[in-house]
Amino acid sequence: MIKHIPYLFLFISFIGVAQQGVVLDELSDTYADASLPLLKELLSIPNDAFYPEDIEENVLWCEREFSSRGFATQRMSTSHAPLLLAEREHPKAQKTVLIYLQLDGQPVDSTRWFQENPYQPVIKKKNSNDEWVAVSWDSKEPKEDDWRIFARSASDAKGPVAMFLAALDAAASKEIVPNYNIKVIMDFEEELGSPRLPKAVTRNAELLKADMLIIFDGPRHISNKPTLTFGARGIATITLTTYGPVVPQHSGHFGNYAPNPALRLSKLLASMKYDDGRVVIPGFYDGVEIDKATERILKNVPDNEGEIKKRLQIVSSDKVGSYYQEAIQYPSLNIRGMQSGWINEKVRTIIPGWARAELDVRLVLESNPERLIQLVKNHIASQGYYVTDTVPTAEERLAHHKIATFTSEISYQSFRTDFDSEVGKWLTSALKNAFGEDPIRIRMSGGSIPIAPFVTTLGIPAVTVPTVNRDNNQHSPNENLRIGNYREGVKTMIAILMERL
Repeated sequence: MIKHIPYLFLFISFIGVAQQGVVLDELSDTYADASLPLLKELLSIPNDAFYPEDIEENVLWCEREFSSRGFATQRMSTSHAPLLLAEREHPKAQKTVLIYLQLDGQPVDSTRWFQENPYQPVIKKKNSNDEWVAVSWDSKEPKEDDWRIFARSASDAKGPVAMFLAALDAAASKEIVPNYNIKVIMDFEEELGSPRLPKAVTRNAELLKADMLIIFDGPRHISNKPTLTFGARGIATITLTTYGPVVPQHSGHFGNYAPNPALRLSKLLASMKYDDGRVVIPGFYDGVEIDKATERILKNVPDNEGEIKKRLQIVSSDKVGSYYQEAIQYPSLNIRGMQSGWINEKVRTIIPGWARAELDVRLVLESNPERLIQLVKNHIASQGYYVTDTVPTAEERLAHHKIATFTSEISYQSFRTDFDSEVGKWLTSALKNAFGEDPIRIRMSGGSIPIAPFVTTLGIPAVTVPTVNRDNNQHSPNENLRIGNYREGVKTMIAILMERL
């Protein structure tokens, strides 16, 4: 057991909301700015989960920083990178809040970044030509809210880690002590789909036991106003390969004779959807109903459909739903990548030997993932394909006109928490007290977060508290974090530490 931390209770909730907001502004700005060197240090540690030695450096950094703030830490071993649990108890606390943080990041292609090294954070501001230009970290010029920190994982999701540490320091400076215990679980393989998380949660269920889960991850609503997200879609993936000649053939010699696998694959994929984007396969959307109460929740989100289309530079949207929030309540079938033959400077006049598509299926609570995958597989068979899960043998090639290799993986399910749950009301109150208005509450995000094992195995409700700017280029070159969002993220987390549970 960890010794109680001898801070005094300071309940700022007794003062007026407006005054509380002013106190929080001053406190968060001070500690956010003071923590920028800490953020820079964290972002400077490479964190691609394919490189265990780099992940170990991130684990060590987290152990040091959380231990210095009164947390007891312990590693939860897996067959690859460990999970890290940090725990701190508080006097007279009756409940425990589990917080999820992510430390790993997507791989980088440094040739596409506008800086020397994606792991060397750079502060940038816009010049008179609307171009991003670097500013020295040591510049005495006040850092403006619209300046940005460019680095891999600045937004996804090391920024929120530094925000939380800064919030803890700010709370300690005012002797603010939460009236709940805190457990923090740190994931170092999220960008790999957290493949070892489900077993680790099951194996360590007692250690992870809590009353609710907060996920500090993801971008705010496009308006950049304080946001709470009460669910996320899950994800499954499919790899689909079609075949032509056993090896690529000269298109002059065998054009009009040898079947082209790229053409077959494109026709097969096109057969899965109508022109308006809806999945053709019968039963794919079964179970999802948008009743009047749900519609009110969805339409309370202040989306501007025109602005969304303008941002995406599209004239019209797919018709799975009649507006954005409705669309992401349904499972999706997406082509995330295709490959066959060669293009660009490597192009050659051949009939490819194979064509491959990578698909992802976004999952919702009402849909069984195994059933959805089987529906897709059955559809492929209905198009005249012999479906196998291995590369076809010579005998199979000679026995079947059309062959497809089909493999799949269910990464994790979706989750959804009621707005009126204890955690929902508590977080709504905390953000309202901090910002003077109700946060935007989103029923379910379109993206996926691998925390379903916490919800299903531990039986606890979960809510995401996003803090970063939506235009952050996460997963892409030139990922960035707006400094104003960093400051307000620290403010958000201080408010949560202050809010009585």
